[in-house]
Amino acid sequence: MSAIDRASAAQHLEAFLRAIGAPVELDPELRGTGARVTDAWVDELLVGYAADPAHILAEGTESSSKGLVLLADVPATTMCPHHLLPASGRVHVGYWPGPRVVGFGAIARLVECHTRRLALQEDIARAIADALVEHLGAESAGVVVDLVPSCLTARGERPHGAHAITTSFAGRAASEPALRQELLLSLRAR
Repeated sequence: MSAIDRASAAQHLEAFLRAIGAPVELDPELRGTGARVTDAWVDELLVGYAADPAHILAEGTESSSKGLVLLADVPATTMCPHHLLPASGRVHVGYWPGPRVVGFGAIARLVECHTRRLALQEDIARAIADALVEHLGAESAGVVVDLVPSCLTARGERPHGAHAITTSFAGRAASEPALRQELLLSLRAR
């Protein structure tokens, strides 16, 4: 992420609030909102830009395991790049190891790296699967992202309770249906 100008961001956010008719000067709850919003976005919602997938997956352990490694129900929140509204839910990450495996904490950090950015849900699934193959050397990887997008549920048709589920497979799983099926059946069997 490029240099961050918190003061400018806070000023622009307050200008935005004024432009849409919010009583920034009259409502004590709105005083300082620009700075609070800026801090939340920089320090929490977009911390994924500061993380490097290659670095996260660099610490691995040699392993001869060839079976599916699955980390299910990783909590995730991301921000829609079209509406700047959150989507929250779970990410399920599976991979079939190459010569190395990583700890489950590294997988959770990889999920955060890609979800704590302005990203489409479809791109999050693809980026995580691709990173496992490219940076860890996994033979195959599959990712299922199951989120409730507030850009869908809080505006427009408002279908409350709707989930958006996206999948992506990389390596051999991209072309071998049996591997994809193994991951999906493992998730269903939990």
